[in-house]
Amino acid sequence: MGDNIIPRILEIGLFVFIFMHIIQGLMLEASNRSKRGIAYQVSYGNRGSKWYSRSMAILGTLVLLFLILHWYDFWIPSRFGHMEEVTLETKGGAAVSVHDLYGKMFETFSQLWVVIVYVIGCIALCYHLMHGFQSAFRSVGVHNKKYNKMLTSIGVAYSIIVCLAFALMPISMYFGWIER
Repeated sequence: MGDNIIPRILEIGLFVFIFMHIIQGLMLEASNRSKRGIAYQVSYGNRGSKWYSRSMAILGTLVLLFLILHWYDFWIPSRFGHMEEVTLETKGGAAVSVHDLYGKMFETFSQLWVVIVYVIGCIALCYHLMHGFQSAFRSVGVHNKKYNKMLTSIGVAYSIIVCLAFALMPISMYFGWIER
């Protein structure tokens, strides 16, 4: 897929939207803080909103740090040629050289601290998505009693499944559940 232009275009689009999301989030946070000069007299805690809804800036920062580590570990070496290559045989019998991302994953995830950071990043992403999923629907006007519970349940399930799948990759390689 590295030679195909479509994944490259999608990759650039993904980066643009990630950075737009970060900028919009920071602008929204700054706007909200500037509109209210003093804190509320009563803190409602989880009765007013979930802790992860109130902690989106912290969770977003953790996700960004996780992405920077991930880009450093995998994306930059893959895109800028600092990664070993392996020769694979295609279905037609031809030999093709590809980056050894599989070997790079084993090398990277052999270090416990990296696995811990990746798992923390996946947990932060999970909570960030839990709030973001239902919040996205609110932003486009889908907010009523008929759909709220269903959207919240779908968002929680989606967040857990996706982030658990991401977290299982470094965990399974560290503990040797996947053979090299």
